Amino acid sequence: MTDFHTYHLNLLKLGYNNLIKQEPFNSEDADAVDAEFLEQFAALISAFESHEPVAYDEGQYLMARLVRAYPQLVPLVARDLFWLFGGDCLHFMPDDEISRFQQLDELRAEAEESGKAFDYLAARTRLFNQH
Repeated sequence: MTDFHTYHLNLLKLGYNNLIKQEPFNSEDADAVDAEFLEQFAALISAFESHEPVAYDEGQYLMARLVRAYPQLVPLVARDLFWLFGGDCLHFMPDDEISRFQQLDELRAEAEESGKAFDYLAARTRLFNQH
């Protein structure tokens, strides 16, 4: 597992743990649609953890569904996941945020190409705190 993968896996788990503590998910009388969303989120975590390629399509679908069905809960899920899954998720990100994530990806790619170690979290912190 790479630092990049571990970082995003932890964000998925954190997002899930944040969501299950909120209405409608923490309600005893949650409806089937809400239960299904949580099941899909848990399945996404499992697929991502296992490096299954389908996790990216599932993640894109689930993040877009989060925005549409539970907009009040979007702040509980890291923005990094919207960038990671891309596609329709990018419609929910402002241009300046997309630009910073692009820069971060370029830094990571440069480090990988030159065989250098890359601390994803440290680079992300530096890049996002300068704006």
